[in-house]
Amino acid sequence: MTDLPAWPKPDDSARCPCLSGATYGACCGPFHRGEALAPSAERLMRSRYAAYVTGNVRYLLATWHPSTKPSSLALDPDQRWFLLDIVRTSRGGMLDDVGTVEFIAKYRLGGRAGEQHENSRFVRERRRWYYVDAI
Repeated sequence: MTDLPAWPKPDDSARCPCLSGATYGACCGPFHRGEALAPSAERLMRSRYAAYVTGNVRYLLATWHPSTKPSSLALDPDQRWFLLDIVRTSRGGMLDDVGTVEFIAKYRLGGRAGEQHENSRFVRERRRWYYVDAI
């Protein structure tokens, strides 16, 4: 264990953890608080990344498609996510019901750097985007 606080607390005036360039209050904050729905697969992916950064398990489970959602999710508070790079997207726009987002997310754990490179699949049902799985 490190001496880091368990999870960073998001501040609406701070830069959003998803690295969109917007503030948290204008970007992922409204999604995390349930005030708005992500309008695209990429925005949902970014908001899910920000939820990993902030330890928001409730949001991660709520945006996971019921067909693949785990019954519980435990995050390691020592794993610190620090960089998100969107490689490419396919569909997943406001007029689509499916889409994919390929990304690279970098983290530190136990003093070592690592990365997750994934092509995530998303589906929209009843105006709400969900993460399905990695392909």
